[in-house]
Amino acid sequence: METIKLREEYIKLGQALKAAGFVEDGVEAKIEIQEGNVLVNGEVDTRRGRKLYDGDLVSFNGQEIKIIK
Repeated sequence: METIKLREEYIKLGQALKAAGFVEDGVEAKIEIQEGNVLVNGEVDTRRGRKLYDGDLVSFNGQEIKIIK
């Protein structure tokens, strides 16, 4: 499981996927998110701009990202 430590109050979903190295760029993140391949806290979320806060869990392609403060 990857962890992302917040520098601000939140990080956007597309940025988190890039920061964890799960996607190459914003375009790939957008496609994967819009196709419903990304789960946030166990539910599909198709908003690339979804704000992630401390404690959120992102799942993609069998991998996970934990957002921490």
